[in-house]
Order: sequence, then C-alpha cells, then structure tokens
Amino acid sequence: MPEHRLKPIPPLAGNTPRTDLFAGLTVTENPDLALASIACRLGQEIAFSAVAKKAFGFALPGPGLVTGMGDYTAFWTGPDQWMVEAAFASHEDIAAILKAALKSMASVTEQTDGWARFDVQGSAAPTVFERLCNLDTRAMENGSATRTSIDHLGCFVICRKRGEDFSVLGPRSSAGSLHHAITTAATSVLG
Repeated sequence: MPEHRLKPIPPLAGNTPRTDLFAGLTVTENPDLALASIACRLGQEIAFSAVAKKAFGFALPGPGLVTGMGDYTAFWTGPDQWMVEAAFASHEDIAAILKAALKSMASVTEQTDGWARFDVQGSAAPTVFERLCNLDTRAMENGSATRTSIDHLGCFVICRKRGEDFSVLGPRSSAGSLHHAITTAATSVLG
C-alpha cells in the first residue's frame, strides 16, 4: 500500500510555523499542540477528581489557574471544566487518550484543530498586551490563565512566566486576524 503524502498545515497556512521578531519580543505560531476539553459529569465530582489526579499526576486547577506536570498542562475554563494540552507529536489522539483515562466520569471533546496558539515572549509582552486587550498581563502570575477578547475574538491568555512568556489561544478559523492583531500591536509599540 502506498504511503500518503499528506502534510499538516499550520494555522497561518504556511509551510512551516511563522515566527515574527521585534525588539524585546518574539511572536511564534505554535502548531505542536494537542488540545481537548473535559467536563466532569454531574454527580461524578468526587470520583472524577481522584481519577483525574491519577491520570494527570496533579489536581486540576481552580479558576484562573494553570497546572502542568509531565505530558499534560490543564487550565480552568469554567465550573468543572478544563482545557488540557499536550505535545501533538505524542498525543495526536488526545481525546481518545483522555476518554480512556477518565472513563464515564467526564465528557471529553477534541479541540486540537479548533484553536491556534501564538507564543508571545519577551520583556515587551505586557506593553503589547496593553494595546491588544483589557487584560493586565503585568499582574498575571506564573501559572495563570484567563479568557479575554482580542480583536473581537474570544481568546485564552496563559501566563507561563510572569511578565515575559504568554500563550494566546484563539479560534483557528481566525488565526490570520489574531496574528495580524498581535503583530500590529507589536509594531505599534516596538516599531
């Protein structure tokens, strides 16, 4: 049987992920991301908490927080709901992996191709975010996440290192608009 010649396409539709460099800032398209949303089913909260802790190696985070260990990182998206991320190379079928681990205690939905991730890194990141949204990224601590609007798009912003390392998750269908908003703000601030 012949091998297929299919090649995954990054959200910005280039041959390789895009990186934009500015003075004090780097914006990187990051397609190496497997995503799934999980929601604890009603009445399963106690059992789910124990099973999830065993599956991930950590307790799932509370509101506004991000927790990670080993292969997984999770952030809170709503009451008894989280988004879980892992490396795409090792977790391409993340939803099936999580469904098997969490059994019937949670609803798991594949999210990988629904989102685009841009890593915004550098000391100028908080100044750029001031132009992008009403989120005070200077006050965000390591391991925090929140939902905000960037260029009229519902996005998640994750603080990976205070004041200098953030990830923005936005709708993949609007990846070009989101990228344009981020780089336009960076150009405005940094020239």
